[in-house]
Amino acid sequence: MGLEEIEQKEYFSIGDVKRITGVPEYSVRYWEAEFGLIKPIRKESGHRRYTKNDVYTILKIKDLIYKHKLTLEGAKKQLSKYQFPSASEQKARTNVKILEEIKETLEELLKEC
Repeated sequence: MGLEEIEQKEYFSIGDVKRITGVPEYSVRYWEAEFGLIKPIRKESGHRRYTKNDVYTILKIKDLIYKHKLTLEGAKKQLSKYQFPSASEQKARTNVKILEEIKETLEELLKEC
């Protein structure tokens, strides 16, 4: 498993996230609570399902902490400079694009009549 898998799947278990990112499960859970940017979907069984955005956020946090040697507070400040769209915001953007395409198609059909 690797970065290619991120594009092939929609949701990831915590074990998948561990294999892809190399971050221990306990760190993923801690960062989830500490940063507030990682918001996995919880199944009825209580298992977490991480999205692509969650995995990319974990990779960014890992980079800031391990490669750039930032503290958790430093990583939080650095991440606050970026806006991460939530899953609902991404879905809304997709819906807006679809509606704009429908509107354009309807306008073209009205012109033809």
